[in-house]
This record gives sequence, structure tokens and C-alpha cells, in this order.
Amino acid sequence: MINLILFGPPGSGKGTQAAKLVEKYNLLHISTGDLFRYEMGNDTPLGQEAKSYIQKGELVPDSVTIGMLRNKVEANPDVEGYIFDGFPRTVAQAEALDALIEKMGTSISKLILLNVEDDEIVTRLLERGKTSGRSDDQKEDTIRNRINIFKNETSPVFDFYAEQEKAVQVEGLGSIDDIFARLCAEIDVLV
Repeated sequence: MINLILFGPPGSGKGTQAAKLVEKYNLLHISTGDLFRYEMGNDTPLGQEAKSYIQKGELVPDSVTIGMLRNKVEANPDVEGYIFDGFPRTVAQAEALDALIEKMGTSISKLILLNVEDDEIVTRLLERGKTSGRSDDQKEDTIRNRINIFKNETSPVFDFYAEQEKAVQVEGLGSIDDIFARLCAEIDVLV
């Protein structure tokens, strides 16, 4: 199995590239944002629990997020691997993810960081904000805050996998096809 973590700040191109990787490698794309929307939209027990935290303005505990991931993974046992997008965000989540997939007899193959300069991310997200309807894509100071949160809180996950010799950086600038080719070069060595 190929199990990838597609990593990078908001606007680095994870969603765009994940769609192309899913098609080429027959992987299941697991986006935590999509999981939350599905579980809450279908009013599942985990969705109700997540909603109760969100309504109080609190972070959803890792146990709830891991539960949602477990449901998605267990519902799709016949795929050739997974692309995790938006997860893990902390070292504790990385450890929980490792434990979850180790129970399936597999492990994370590689974390790939899409490396994009801050100013480019701001430009991309402001452009996306014109059509996405997302308020967090429409103000430069909000976008820069999201980038800083990623750097300060989420970057240790890169170091966690780097210690296992499973983390690489890929240049996230250029055409979609150029970036895709760089990602494929990193993945093809796993096959």
C-alpha cells in the first residue's frame, strides 16, 4: 500500500494535487474537512459530538477526528492506499494515525510537503476567495495568520516523519502539471 500525507499550508495546492494523485495511483483521498462535513451533515454520533465542540468554539478532540478517520478507512478496505489531507496537524495526531494504520498491517509511506512561499499562498487564497465563498480566504491578515498557525503548530509533524526518514519537500510553484510530476517522482520510488 502507498499511504501518503500531503502536507502544506492552506493554499499550497494539496486538494488540486490529491485529485490527480488519486486518479494515477488509485488511492483514497481522505480530507478531514470532508470527513467533518459528512459526519455532521449525516448527523452521525461522531458528527453530533464534533458539532457540540464546534458550537462552543472549541477544538474537536483528536479522539473524535481519529474515530472519523477510522470509519472512512474501515469503509474502504480495498483501495491501494490513502492520501491524508489536512491530517495529522499535531504530533499526537501523527502518532494516532500511525497506530490506526499499523493495525491494518501497513504504515505511512511518505509525508510530502508542498513548499510554497507565503506571498504566493496569500495571492492564491485571495484569488480562491473570490469564488469559494470562504470568509477565511478573503482577508490577507486572516490568511497570514493561518500560515503562521501552520508553521508554529503543524510543522512539527514534518519533523516527526523526518526522524523516520519519511518526509520530503517538493517545490509547490509552477504549473499544476510540473508540481504533479515532482510529486510522482517522489511516489514512484515507493512502488
